[in-house]
Amino acid sequence: MTYLLILLALIGCMLALDARFKLFVFDRPIPALLSLAAGTGIFVLWDVLAIAEGIFLHRDSQWMTGVMVADQLPLEEIFFLLFLCYQVMILVNGWPVLRKARAKTQLREDA
Repeated sequence: MTYLLILLALIGCMLALDARFKLFVFDRPIPALLSLAAGTGIFVLWDVLAIAEGIFLHRDSQWMTGVMVADQLPLEEIFFLLFLCYQVMILVNGWPVLRKARAKTQLREDA
């Protein structure tokens, strides 16, 4: 259960950054949510194929809920993949914003 709570807290942090700077979901909600769903879906499919090939195996842990979405696919994996996709989109969309802010700060310092 601890791992799921950590993932939810991290997703909450991404939401807070997104809301503050309007980087992804809070900028264009429908395309962003579709993109997150598609990206997460692709990674879930990848996991399912890897599980079918015997590449990924689930091991029981005291830190996890024990809830399985499918054979060898724990609930936490879905939230991890959602977090991974959301984090990447925040980084990709936030980088230009950060660069612009730094350039503006540099111009003020040079003046």
